Amino acid sequence: MLRVEMDRADAPDAGPGEMAATIGALATPALLLDKDRLDRNLARLSSRMARQGVVLRPHLKTAKSIDVARRAHRSGAGPITVSTLAEAEYFAQHGFRDMTYAVGLAPHTADRAMRLRKAGIDIKVLLDSPEQAAMLAAAGRAAGVTPSAFVEIDCDGHRGGLTATDSKLIAVAAALAEAGVKIAGILTHAGESYGLSTPAALVAAAENERAVAVAAATTLRAAGHECPVVSVGSTPTAHFAEDLTGVTEMRAGVYMFFDLVMHGIGVCTTDDIAISVLATVIGEKPEKGWILVDAGWMALSRDRGTAAQRVDQGYGLVCDVAGKVYSDLIVSHASQEHGILAIRPGSGQALPDLPIGAKVRILPNHACATASQHELYNVVSAGSDAIEARWPRMRGW
Repeated sequence: MLRVEMDRADAPDAGPGEMAATIGALATPALLLDKDRLDRNLARLSSRMARQGVVLRPHLKTAKSIDVARRAHRSGAGPITVSTLAEAEYFAQHGFRDMTYAVGLAPHTADRAMRLRKAGIDIKVLLDSPEQAAMLAAAGRAAGVTPSAFVEIDCDGHRGGLTATDSKLIAVAAALAEAGVKIAGILTHAGESYGLSTPAALVAAAENERAVAVAAATTLRAAGHECPVVSVGSTPTAHFAEDLTGVTEMRAGVYMFFDLVMHGIGVCTTDDIAISVLATVIGEKPEKGWILVDAGWMALSRDRGTAAQRVDQGYGLVCDVAGKVYSDLIVSHASQEHGILAIRPGSGQALPDLPIGAKVRILPNHACATASQHELYNVVSAGSDAIEARWPRMRGW
């Protein structure tokens, strides 16, 4: 077997198993996380919820990282939301005990969640039918624990759940009570807010989310059922809610990093986006107005969430290696391992001079989807080329 050895000083980029000390030495594509922007984003929503007297239960489906979770809860292992039971198990191993699994329940997830509950994790699950209530009760009996469940409420027709006026709401609560399952409360998510783009519309969406959630809780209480938690949440409504009367907790996830979809909605600026994909220029087609980079949809994801917005950002907005946005330079096309940089259609901007080997950063359309393509965050600070830390990401279901 041929073995080739190279001194670290002779290698232009650190390979996957090596530890690059600087952004310039990173092998690409690589995921960067600006911790200053992260901390600013975390503080922004945390302080906003504190002023409104509402518990913030961060959704860790975006970050999937204990290092990020600890920055979101600096005083200790506070309440969190998860989207997979692999996340629940991972964060439980790191000391988090108060969790909401905010995905509709299935038989295998009920069994798995109850094993966590038996291990001392206060995990609350989500359902919207008597059948799920019976299934959960059976899983609880098998594990020797008392389950706790939220009833899912549909506040805007976006996803699952019952409407606040659906007669099945009382039937589900009754089924939970009869089966010996503790009703944690009601939970809703204003998913339709992702399609909005004006402050007035976002304020209205936040108020609708609140009003529907409180109405559902009122209905349950009037029927004699306890409803201690009224849980709402989406990143857009969390930032635009003016009144949270009757709400006890807020869930949000992408606010930690933000992304181009959130920018298009009007929740953040590009200067708030904390993650980016580092890529290297590998070719050019001047006759087509193209620059080729080594980051395709395997590094960026296929998410095209900005395509329906006023400004289509392609597969991502391009910045220089320091993080400064190039005017109207986007990833216009992507294949598995290739990205094509081009000036946005209709723009009069000139294509920047980026020679082979130059590095760029690409801001993502959807932070959750882009981060999920990578094993770890290369942690950096604004204005510095140094890689300060490497924070692993968990994966799987």
